[in-house]
Amino acid sequence: MKKEFLRTVKYLLIACSAGIIQFGSFTLMNELIGWDYWISYLIALVLSVIWNFTFNRKYTFKSASNVPKAMALVFAYYCVFTPLSTLNEHFLTTRLGWNEYVVTLTNMVLNLATEFPFQRFVVFRKTIDTNEIARREREKAEAAAAENAAEGSEDLNGENPSE
Repeated sequence: MKKEFLRTVKYLLIACSAGIIQFGSFTLMNELIGWDYWISYLIALVLSVIWNFTFNRKYTFKSASNVPKAMALVFAYYCVFTPLSTLNEHFLTTRLGWNEYVVTLTNMVLNLATEFPFQRFVVFRKTIDTNEIARREREKAEAAAAENAAEGSEDLNGENPSE
């Protein structure tokens, strides 16, 4: 339970960093370069997806999965999410007159809420904690447990290891 909570927090932090990349690159293209909203949104989304996938695969899910297969699954997710979010942004900005940044933030929140479960239960479900980082953490935890067990057995035998 604690491990999954920490995994969720890591995902959230990495997703926030991807959000900064998305928001910053969107602002650059939309405001400074003057590109259309949808192309700025799409390019910014792709940049954030690459960032998010790379760091969450390595540090959140600690997956040693087949990268092309995992990326293909993420691509499939975005084949659904991107058109829907683009239609959403187009409708909200052009038809309802919403502010472009409010719509971008709304899409980012929707992305966060839907992508985590997709990555957790579809993309990485069978390969979580299989990479080198996870292996080292397991070895360290096993060594600490063995050390604690050894200290506990010495205490039960009436010996004081500090003497």
